[in-house]
Amino acid sequence: MTVMPFFEHNTARIHYETRGNGPALLLIAPGGMRSTIEAWERAPWNPLTEFSDQFQVIAMDQRNAGQSTGPISGDDGWHTYRDDQLALMDHLGIDQFQTLGMCIGGPYCMGLIEAAPERVRSAVILQTIGRSADNQAAFDQLFEGWAEGLRAQHPELTDQDWARFRNNMFGGDFLYNVSRDFVRQCQTPLLVLMGNDLYHPEAVSRELAELAPAAELIEYWKEPEHRQQGIETARAFLQRHAS
Repeated sequence: MTVMPFFEHNTARIHYETRGNGPALLLIAPGGMRSTIEAWERAPWNPLTEFSDQFQVIAMDQRNAGQSTGPISGDDGWHTYRDDQLALMDHLGIDQFQTLGMCIGGPYCMGLIEAAPERVRSAVILQTIGRSADNQAAFDQLFEGWAEGLRAQHPELTDQDWARFRNNMFGGDFLYNVSRDFVRQCQTPLLVLMGNDLYHPEAVSRELAELAPAAELIEYWKEPEHRQQGIETARAFLQRHAS
């Protein structure tokens, strides 16, 4: 059974979907600032369909993407979205859960672990975004493309407000929202499926897996000949850490 309701949190209205029964698995979709449930349909494989036979799979449109809406300020940043994600789990009455994030979902997963390590049993991270020597302009453009569609709805915001928000999201290094020192101390089991392009640098996936004490790196998982093995590796990892 698929349920696609909304819930309200701090004047944001968040659209989410649940499928299946079993241990809770929170999905954070790819798409940058346009992280939506629908984006999973364009991923190499869709965890909504692959894992709902064994897990209660929970997906969401991040605020101001898809059908979710919310206020915007220059103080917004990774914590704004993290709080929405934790509030959704509270709304559903779920204390402990696993999470699977792709692209921008990589930092979101790590932010959840940092904020609530007692709640996150494990994380599967697919081709995380992260800083490299040559991709700052690409992330600035990604943010500006998303913001352009919202500026007219928020005349109260100045150019400086938008710039602060952008810098809060993509002004840092490594994973943008957590430090290398945190990752070195992170005891949460991680399955890191490697990225290999401008937005998802291979070096960032490798460094994340090398720094985290309980991480495993999977190099090949999205190519046609490797997709099924990638799915089954992720499934086995989630099953191991479900309780």
